[in-house]
Amino acid sequence: MKKTALTIFLTAAAATAGFSQTAYDAQLFSENNYEGTARSVAMGNAFTALGGDLGAVSINPAGSAVAGYSQLTLTPSITFSASTTEGVLPPGSNSLTYFEKTYRSNMTKAGLPNLGITFNFDTGRKSGLKGITVGFVLNRTNSWCEDIYANGTNYTTSFAAAAADAVTRNMEYYNRPDVLPAGEPRYSYKDLTSESAYDYYSPWKDIVGYRGGMFTTYDSEGEKFIGATEILLKNGDIQQGGPVEQSYGRSVYGNKSEYIFNLGANISDFIYIGANLGINTLTYDTTEYFKEAAIDSDDFQNIFKDDEGTEYTTYFRDLMYKYSYSATGTGIFGKFGIIATPASGIRIGAAIQTPTHTTIDEMWQESCGTNFTDSKFNAKAESPLGENRYSFRSPFRANFGIAYTIGKIGLISADYEMADYKTMKYQIDRYNMSDDDIEYFEMINQDIRKTYGTEHNFRAGAEFRPLASLAFRAGYNLSSSAQKYDLDGNKLKPVFRQNVSLGLGYSSKGSFFADIACRYTFISKEYYMPYGDYQYNGEEILNYSPEILIKTSNWKVLLTAGWRF
Repeated sequence: MKKTALTIFLTAAAATAGFSQTAYDAQLFSENNYEGTARSVAMGNAFTALGGDLGAVSINPAGSAVAGYSQLTLTPSITFSASTTEGVLPPGSNSLTYFEKTYRSNMTKAGLPNLGITFNFDTGRKSGLKGITVGFVLNRTNSWCEDIYANGTNYTTSFAAAAADAVTRNMEYYNRPDVLPAGEPRYSYKDLTSESAYDYYSPWKDIVGYRGGMFTTYDSEGEKFIGATEILLKNGDIQQGGPVEQSYGRSVYGNKSEYIFNLGANISDFIYIGANLGINTLTYDTTEYFKEAAIDSDDFQNIFKDDEGTEYTTYFRDLMYKYSYSATGTGIFGKFGIIATPASGIRIGAAIQTPTHTTIDEMWQESCGTNFTDSKFNAKAESPLGENRYSFRSPFRANFGIAYTIGKIGLISADYEMADYKTMKYQIDRYNMSDDDIEYFEMINQDIRKTYGTEHNFRAGAEFRPLASLAFRAGYNLSSSAQKYDLDGNKLKPVFRQNVSLGLGYSSKGSFFADIACRYTFISKEYYMPYGDYQYNGEEILNYSPEILIKTSNWKVLLTAGWRF
C-alpha cells in the first residue's frame, strides 16, 4: 500500500555518501586519558621523570628500570558515570519548545586498567650497565562509559518529518542530470523496497524509515515523502499535525588498552633508558534510539491507498528508530624514553611515541518501527548487519617531565605531553579501493589537516610519606582540545578536559604493597542535535532541529595489589 497526498515541498538539494568514517572517528580512537595503576592515577600520571611504577610504563618506558627489583601488579577498577540532559533555546526564541525536562542518568562499569610483571636482572657491576629490566604490561589508555536519556514535548518539529525531508532531498540529488547516468531510470520509492536496496542505496536510514512506516511517498512519481507525524493542508503545504512526546537515548561502552613488551636499562644509577613495543587494542560500542509518540493521535491523520485506489484512514500512534554501532581495532607502535638524575633529588625525563597504525573492523545496524491506531498498518524494518574495515594512523606523541624527591618524605612531579592531531591520516589502498573510496578518504584527510592541531596535556602529582609504610597522593590533569577549527575555517572556542585525583598507599615490610585511588573527571559539555534542520525557503531554515545540552562527569576508583620480589 502507498500513502498518497499532493503538496509543494520547498527544500534544498543535498548529497549523500555511503561512508561512515569521519575526522571525529580518527580523533575518538586516537585520544588518550591514561589509567594504569592506582598510584599512577592518584598522582595524575605525572610519571615521565619518576618511573618505578608499572602504570608509568605507558608514559615513559625508562620507568621500569628505575625500580631495582622485580614486581607484579593487578589493578581492578570501577567507573561511575553521570549524565544530565536539557533542551537548548532555539534561535530567536524566549521559550523552550522541546526537551524541556531535565533528566539525570547513571552508568557503572568494572574494568582492569592494569596488569603487569617486570623482571629485574642485576649485572653485578658498580658502574655502567648495572641492571636490565624486562616486562610485559597491560595498561588502559582510555575508556568510554556513558548512558544518556532526554525527553520532552515538541510542538513544531519531529524526527519523522526530518527523515522524510532528508529522503526527499536525497532523491533530488540522485536524480540530478549530473549524477544520474544517462539512460538510467529515475530513483523513487521503488528503490527503497528493492531486494538489493542495501547494496547500492545509502543512507540506510532512508530504507528502514520507509519500510518501517516512519514516512512514505505522496507524489505520483514516488520521489517526495511525508512523515507519519505530518499532515497536508488544503493549500498543499505540509506541517506537523500536533505535539509529540520525544525521547532520545544513547549508551556508549568501551576501552582502549596497550599490551606492552618493555625493555629497560639502568646506567650507573644516573641514566635510565627504555623502549616499548606495544600493541594497541580498542573496543567501542554505542546504541542510539529516538522515540516519538502522539499526544493525541487524532492530530495525525494518515491516508493509505491500495492498488485499486481505495483509500484507508488511520492515525499515527508512535515510532522508534534505533542505530547500533561497534568497532574493534588493533594497532602497533613503538615508544622510547629516558630518565636522568643530574643532581640530588632532581629527575628529568622525556619520551617519544611513534604514530600507531590501527586497523578498525566496524559493524552497524539500523531498525525502525511505526504503530498506528489501526494495527494492520503497523510496520517494522531492520537493515542487515553492515561491515567495514579501514586503517588510520594516529598522531605522534612526545612527553617531558621533571620531578623533585624530598628524601624519603615525598616528591612532586610535573609533565607536559603533546600530540599533533593534524598528522592523523586514513590509509588509502589505491590498489583495492574504488575511485569513490579514494576520493572520500582524501576528502576526510583534508578535513583533518584543515580542522585539527596540537593537543596539549599538563599533568602534576605529589606524594607525601609521613610513615615508611603509608603514602598520601594527589594529582591533576588538564588537556586541551585537538580540534581548532570547524569545516568553514572558523576558530573554535577552546574545550578542556580536567581530572583531579587522590590516593593512599600502603607498603609492608615484606614484598606486598597496595594502593587505592579515586579520580574525578570534571563535567564536560556536548551540544547534540538528534536530527537535522529541515525545510528550507531559499536560504532560510523553516524548521530548526531540537538541540540537547549533555553534561557528563565520572568517578573512577582503582585498587592495586602488588608484590616486589
